[in-house]
Amino acid sequence: MGYLPHSQRDRHEMLAALGIDSAEELFAEIPEQVRAQASPAIPGPLTEIEVAAELSRLADGNSSCEDLVCLAGGGVYDRFIPAIVDSVTGRPEFVTPYTPYQAEASQGTLAAIFEYQTMICELTGMDIANASLYDGATALGEAVLMAVSVTGRERALLSQALSPAARRVTRTYCEAGGVEILEVPWLDDIGGTDLDALAGMLDDSIACVALQQPNYFGVVEEMRRAADLAHEVGALFVASVEPISLGLLAPPGEYGADIAVGEGQPLGLPPGFGGPLLGIFACSERFMRRMPGRVVGRTVDADGKPAYCLTLQTREQHIRRGRATSNICTNQGLCALAATVYLAALGPEGLREVALAGARNAHFLSDLLERSAGPISPRFGGPFLGEFVLEVNGPAEEFARRLCEAGYVVGPALGRDYPELRDCLLVATTERRTRAQLEGFVAAAS
Repeated sequence: MGYLPHSQRDRHEMLAALGIDSAEELFAEIPEQVRAQASPAIPGPLTEIEVAAELSRLADGNSSCEDLVCLAGGGVYDRFIPAIVDSVTGRPEFVTPYTPYQAEASQGTLAAIFEYQTMICELTGMDIANASLYDGATALGEAVLMAVSVTGRERALLSQALSPAARRVTRTYCEAGGVEILEVPWLDDIGGTDLDALAGMLDDSIACVALQQPNYFGVVEEMRRAADLAHEVGALFVASVEPISLGLLAPPGEYGADIAVGEGQPLGLPPGFGGPLLGIFACSERFMRRMPGRVVGRTVDADGKPAYCLTLQTREQHIRRGRATSNICTNQGLCALAATVYLAALGPEGLREVALAGARNAHFLSDLLERSAGPISPRFGGPFLGEFVLEVNGPAEEFARRLCEAGYVVGPALGRDYPELRDCLLVATTERRTRAQLEGFVAAAS
């Protein structure tokens, strides 16, 4: 629809048709004391040339990852996105369609989502994946609710070394249903989850145990042992994974995870001021009928040709609300497509190279900091890949602001979620960082 401005004559005709004298009368039902008494200071009209110039002026005040050296972590990362990702996702066939309710008119979209599901299964080592969720945090919340449904138990154990945002979202998800969330502490020396404490908290009331790999501090967890501990009491094990790390680390299916979730932003999506994101969700085949969201299936049509359709739609729109597995009703289709194109472009070896490049940069930076004998140093001694906690001399927020002025984006600061780490923040390195940039960061931080 084009832009159709109303002339003064148009407005008078509409008011006359409504039988009123002014547009203000349309708001008469709103109490006068809560209505604005003065018009906002909106500037007068501008020409298109003037508008374009003003927008350019405002845009010049923004900074991007192209202008700054981005070492920020915590779940959203500055990674290189191959040009083919934007080329495919920018096609009108993919940008414009609504959710694929009519299979006969949505074969291209359904085929792309089917490939996404296949790649997520290959990446995680799980049996089945859904057609994506909103983000990694909501995927974790859905996983806990699914575990409660499977086991009939109403308590869940989440590691405190798991993303604080994901833990908050999961609590919100579970509060209405009466599910109790308990948190397992982390070890102060290595930064990993305290598995001895976990063992002491487990009993037959626990529906699931959830750990993150690598965890929020960047530390590689002992996932197999944690999974074994959960299974000993009949609880499910939920692995929240960073997808790029699976180019180097064992997939969840290999260490016995029952449900695998994760944030798919590193797979071809830009940081984008925190969104849009992509929720990864996969599980063992025996739980597929309790899995939230939707699944795209492949079959054959009347002529024996491949055909795609939505299947296992256990949502409140399709079945009785009491039997629905979730209220999730729209997958992140375009984001899932971006992840599919990204993974297809890299392939298994390319994914491994990307993960290895980030890990090498992180260890190079850590070694530089250790040798510099300056006021900043790595906080934990546990093994890590491409991200770690940095301890600074003083409030971490002030350190981050100072580094930003020098052209380096770091963080987030950890004090908000971990008061005992108020002088710590996260730094993450990806394949985009160069040795010269990392050396410059150390010099600016010292």
